[in-house]
Amino acid sequence: MTEEKITEPSTQKHLEFNGRKIILVGTAHVSKESITEVEEAIEKESPECVAIELDQKRLESMEDPEAWRKMDIVKVLKNKMGFLMLANIVLSSYQKRMGEDAAVKPGDEMRAAIEKAKALGIPQEMVDRPIAVTLRRAWAKNSFWGKCKLLSALIATAFTKEEVSAEDVENLKQKSEMDSMMGELSSYLPKVKEVLIDERDRYLACKIWNCKGNRVLAVLGAGHLPGVEAHLAKIAAGQESTDCSDISEVPPKGIGSKIASWIIPFLIVAFIVLGFVYGGVQAGKQMLGAWILWNGVLAGLGAIIALGHPLTILVSILGAPFTSLCPFIGIGIVSGIVQALICKPTVADMENLQNDAGSLKGFYKNRILRVLLVFLLSSLGSSAGTFVAGANFVKIISEFFDKILAGITSLFK
Repeated sequence: MTEEKITEPSTQKHLEFNGRKIILVGTAHVSKESITEVEEAIEKESPECVAIELDQKRLESMEDPEAWRKMDIVKVLKNKMGFLMLANIVLSSYQKRMGEDAAVKPGDEMRAAIEKAKALGIPQEMVDRPIAVTLRRAWAKNSFWGKCKLLSALIATAFTKEEVSAEDVENLKQKSEMDSMMGELSSYLPKVKEVLIDERDRYLACKIWNCKGNRVLAVLGAGHLPGVEAHLAKIAAGQESTDCSDISEVPPKGIGSKIASWIIPFLIVAFIVLGFVYGGVQAGKQMLGAWILWNGVLAGLGAIIALGHPLTILVSILGAPFTSLCPFIGIGIVSGIVQALICKPTVADMENLQNDAGSLKGFYKNRILRVLLVFLLSSLGSSAGTFVAGANFVKIISEFFDKILAGITSLFK
């Protein structure tokens, strides 16, 4: 039987499951009050284990503030993690701006929980899903239109000038505020909400349940409290498993997606060949020219808008028509690596990464962010070029078959 004891403050949930006690402490990630509340809760409750809403990678970054010096932007692009890095930087920058009014750094309440637990000799468990897995799943589960909305939301977040006061931050811990935010996210980006909130509620609940001890205190964002509580109740009732391996990895590409990654380049090449065979040299040249022109020009335009180096722009123009036919590499990776090798990021760029990510001027000034901008905009340009050229192919083929049909019709007149 599950019994919930209502206690104050409202940001805490004291749950009992057949003699086992789990205390959930909800926080705002840039709140000075949350730091105090977390420390007091650990001291008062004396848990046998403290569960922290962090993954191992973020814990290492928190414990090693110089970790950014080891970052290799070229390696990031080669590993196809350009978008993930950009999203992470933008979100971290936004959280940093939210905490400036309260003189709090993002994650300070998690750091305080770890330090307090260590001081009291209490074991700690990192119970969050790796951020890379979460972002990859959010990207993979979205449709093309969903990806466009996700990108627009990230851009809006990066350049918003909205002031966030300490009072606004504290309101984030109130249920009504969180319900409103979750409602907006669900309607605008349902798949993102599913991955960022719903899946992680279940993941956190599973990991918290698996913590050792009969008295566990978990520190997590206030928005996760209702969902985690519900999943814990289901686990206790035997209605849900503590195995969350199905949401612990990036979903593999479906057979349709794998086929599409090959069939689209195949169709492009086939259309061009058919243009030469059945439409003559003129039609073939027209289709080949359209493919090279639209892919190269729009990818190059993306690099120009990102203020890429002239050689980067040239590589984007020349490389896009070829990389668009290759499922293994995109022009954004190639142009981004060229930009990084020519305009090598400095230590100052790394030091100012989060600050510069808060403004359009900063994106162009910071060499790391400029590389990511080149990567993103040349990729988008090439993708647009593929659609425009494809539409052009359809038009040319349609005109060609109209002529054949007209010729056949004239024979029977």
